[in-house]
Amino acid sequence: MGAELFAQLDLLRDLPLIAAYAAAGATVAGLAGALVLAAVRRRSVAVAFTVLIAVTVGSLLAGTLSVAWAMFLSGHDLAVVVTVGAVSAVTASGAALLLGRWVTGAHRALERAARGLGGGGGFTPPTVPMPAELTSLARCLAQTDARLTESRQRERALEASRRELVAWISHDLRTPLAGLRAMAEALEDGVAEDPARYQRQIRSEVERLSDMVGDLFELSRIQAGALALAPSRLSVYDLISDAIAGADPLARESGVRLTDAGVERVPVEVDGREMTRVLANLLVNAIRHTPADGTVAVAATRDGHGSVVLSVTDGCGGIATDELPRVFDTGWRGTDARTPPGGAGLGLAIVRGIVEAHAGRAEVRNVPGGCRFEVTLPAA
Repeated sequence: MGAELFAQLDLLRDLPLIAAYAAAGATVAGLAGALVLAAVRRRSVAVAFTVLIAVTVGSLLAGTLSVAWAMFLSGHDLAVVVTVGAVSAVTASGAALLLGRWVTGAHRALERAARGLGGGGGFTPPTVPMPAELTSLARCLAQTDARLTESRQRERALEASRRELVAWISHDLRTPLAGLRAMAEALEDGVAEDPARYQRQIRSEVERLSDMVGDLFELSRIQAGALALAPSRLSVYDLISDAIAGADPLARESGVRLTDAGVERVPVEVDGREMTRVLANLLVNAIRHTPADGTVAVAATRDGHGSVVLSVTDGCGGIATDELPRVFDTGWRGTDARTPPGGAGLGLAIVRGIVEAHAGRAEVRNVPGGCRFEVTLPAA
């Protein structure tokens, strides 16, 4: 019993010395391994894994050998320690190589899949098993590819809208300008039978061209983000009343009835001038596409989400389902039946731009006998 106690006391006294020798040996091996890792930091991860395992086993073996040398172990015991360390190093290095090959294989598969990213080929995540980090990276790449695809589609749609707008504007400018030139030459040559009628026609065409230029200027301000709003607290009832009063002459001329389908006195925080233009564009659009003896209904209600919904329902007969998503696109005119006389397809694009500038949204959907345009605005 006393011998065991003295042995334990000797071990306690020798522990600091053993720790010092082990730390010295492990430190030397660790520094050498750090230099090797720095040298291979640009190589494959499999090489780095192998070096790391070798450093770990080497540090353990170096510390053990230092302690064995200091404690004067027998040759047999030293050979056992070295053999166990060598076998462990070989086994660990093999496992590191297998792990490295798995990671590099997953990396190559991800690299091949990522080559089509942004080039129109699309990105399909690899089906091979991958570490969690590479799986997360593949998921992020898939989301990025989806955003790029959406951006490309939006860019193509915008480019198509621009080309369509340029074509329509060119057509709409060429026709009245040719008429203006012919009437001006007739007046100049004195061959006009009714100069007063020619002058009225010239004035009408000039006003139409002026409205078209004004729409183009307004749309350019909206698309450039230069639309300066001066919001104030207004009643929806007052806005709709003013818009109906302004559109009533056109409705009478076209034989269309303007009706109130229920307008609540809900306050909104909007730019009165710009929102009046929105309602005017929607009413003029509805009147032009509603046949004589038809009805255009205007309504304003509060929905269940605290927003105000302004709606204009016409009797146009409806819009083709495949054309509904394009109704608010710049330059869109749709079928010949919905082509406004002399319009450039800018009115509804201006409506959407102004509404979105007010943090709202503009939508359209078919209803029995026609379609309904809805403008959703946050309530004051």
